[in-house]
Amino acid sequence: MSFCTATYRIHDAKADFRKKAESIAVGMTVGSWTELPQIQQENMRKHLGHVVRIEEHEDALYGRYADVTIAYPDINFSRDLPALLITAFGKISMDGQIKLLDLDFSKEFLSGFPGPKFGIEGIRQLLGAPERPLLMSIFKSVVGYDLDGLKQQFLAQALGGVDLIKDDEILFENPLTPIQLRAAECRKAAEEAERTTGKKLLYAVNLTGPTSQLRSQALKAIDSGATALLFSPLAYGLDILQELSSDPDINVPIAAHPSLAGAFYPSVNYGISASLLLGKLMRTAGADLVLFPSPYGSVVMPREENLAIRQELVRTDLPLRTSFPVPSAGIHPGLVPQLLADFGSDVVVNAGGGIHGHPGGASAGGYAFLQAIEASLQGIPLEEAAHTNPELQAALNTWGGPK
Repeated sequence: MSFCTATYRIHDAKADFRKKAESIAVGMTVGSWTELPQIQQENMRKHLGHVVRIEEHEDALYGRYADVTIAYPDINFSRDLPALLITAFGKISMDGQIKLLDLDFSKEFLSGFPGPKFGIEGIRQLLGAPERPLLMSIFKSVVGYDLDGLKQQFLAQALGGVDLIKDDEILFENPLTPIQLRAAECRKAAEEAERTTGKKLLYAVNLTGPTSQLRSQALKAIDSGATALLFSPLAYGLDILQELSSDPDINVPIAAHPSLAGAFYPSVNYGISASLLLGKLMRTAGADLVLFPSPYGSVVMPREENLAIRQELVRTDLPLRTSFPVPSAGIHPGLVPQLLADFGSDVVVNAGGGIHGHPGGASAGGYAFLQAIEASLQGIPLEEAAHTNPELQAALNTWGGPK
């Protein structure tokens, strides 16, 4: 038999953790056990969950808790993430102070998931950038812009030498910039910029609308010129992400946005860990790039959680392509050395205000980031590199240097 395992952190000042773990293992599988007749127990045994491990802790800050691992037989659920999540954390997510820390998939379960279609290696091939960190820019702002205004903003970013440009996640279908026309106009702008910069550029169009129309919207965007898609899986469901990423006709990378993630991971006592939610599950569902709050900027996530997400996205012991980590929110050129020290070269440096807020405009903002990345890769302090790079100097004057 094969099993998937779930690891929980259960906070309780008085609970018998062994009894609690066994009640979860039984309750989330066969429902009851000791009440069953002997012959029925034998028939049901293959469906019974079992406790793998219990580690009890006493912490001055968080009190008494236990990390509990339970194995669930694969025979109990279909090969999809919703089925496993409901099995492992459905009703018990409402049963006191319990947090889902991790899921480990059996080989049999994971065999039903192709994972990212492009992943890190595939995106690097598309861009002709085999080793270096990538730079992404975000439309800021987008609400109320017409097509010409959006195109001009796109061009300003693209001429700064960025590798990817993504829509803001709040840019939905609207009469001013419908997805087909938006993709077509920005594709023209991308080609214009590529002739100037000599760099390939991916444009991730925000995929929105009723779930039943997402596939057709994606195909419209791709046919009109989109070279990537931005999608918010936690609003629509991880299974929708998997359907989109597995579709052979959706032949562009998908960037997963973390919208709504804050409703799941920040609590110590409740929810789903950030590394599982934004790392392992996003990668398994097929995200080629995964955005999440950085530990440095305006929407701060603890550094250890950031690095745990990164580890799940790039670990090589899974039979899936790796996904690009995209730490986001409040990134400016002065943070680049620390970001590369933490994440290495397999990272997308993602900036909105750090590009658009540059005193010299969005193109200069792109240059400043490229100069900061190049200096960091060469081990040159940014303050020193700024002496010969006026765009970087202006950025440091505006936002400050490395922290």
